[in-house]
Amino acid sequence: MAVGVANNLNHLLQQGSKANANSGLDQLRYAVLADGIPSNSEGMSDLRIYVWLVLLGVPPLSTDNYLDLVRQGASPSYAKIRNDTFRTLATDPMFRRRVTENSLTRVLNAVAWKLQDEHESRVNGWQSPPSIGHRPPLSFTGSPDVRKDSPSGRNAFDKEFSDSGTSATGDGASVGYVQGMNVLAAPFLYTARSEVQAFAAFSRFITTTCPGYVRGGSMDGVHRGLALVDQILAIVDPKLSAYLVTKGMKAEIYGFASVLTLCACTPPLTEVLNLWDFLFAYGPHLNLLCIVAQLVLIRDQILASPSPNQILRSFPPLQSGKIKAMAISFVRKIPKDVYEQIVNHAK
Repeated sequence: MAVGVANNLNHLLQQGSKANANSGLDQLRYAVLADGIPSNSEGMSDLRIYVWLVLLGVPPLSTDNYLDLVRQGASPSYAKIRNDTFRTLATDPMFRRRVTENSLTRVLNAVAWKLQDEHESRVNGWQSPPSIGHRPPLSFTGSPDVRKDSPSGRNAFDKEFSDSGTSATGDGASVGYVQGMNVLAAPFLYTARSEVQAFAAFSRFITTTCPGYVRGGSMDGVHRGLALVDQILAIVDPKLSAYLVTKGMKAEIYGFASVLTLCACTPPLTEVLNLWDFLFAYGPHLNLLCIVAQLVLIRDQILASPSPNQILRSFPPLQSGKIKAMAISFVRKIPKDVYEQIVNHAK
């Protein structure tokens, strides 16, 4: 069966639909939902990164473009990035075997430069970012191993986030790296066959799909998402919602990392990858419903506890199959106006 599923996905990736591109994309989405993406026990798949690139609408990226960003050296966010990378998924041996800290650092640093260059282009009215050679090269650790298949470090992930490593700009916003981007980048690097692929997918995600999660020090998209988690829970499980309210447990307290990282902060990584397949197919906004699904799955335990904050300090291991099914069942219960807010909260 796995061979048949893989062949179908491969066909859709290579041929698409004879009718039109949109129909082909719909078929790919449904194939991901119905059959999943075949992978081994460590979540590795020859097809997953290509499916993600298509679902995210990632345009082709020249290796030279990525290497140019790497050669720019340390970005203004470099120290903050290095302060986080060694902790990224630090307890996951699969991640540590496959992804080096240097590789994660290079991708995050390159993204920080890309965000800064694009900001300068907008501020100065340039048609394209300034040439890469406009800054003198700085000292930078590690050589660009663009064929990434090596070891690294994993983060138990701090629950408290701050605006980390952003550079202030004249319009009151901030540009660059924010804490938590390291965990968000980790699954891309684990899945990709090269740093270039990981950079292309990750940078597309944070600049086009969910820019509100990392734009500026306020991270408004994350806070909008947290408020919506509270609303969704009140709609689908009023009793559980009311109980958490009496205990002062809003999503801002327990859900920040889950919103920002699309649940990548909750192991196991193999289940994170399966959940992301679904989120990239039908929209990362559905992650809010997936967070609520995790709460409902342990509702009896929460309701029986006089101190639910103890339970919600860390969510139980992800069960992507149950979470997806429950999240889908929630959709029909959400009023149209609230669902529109869910769809647009990360823009």
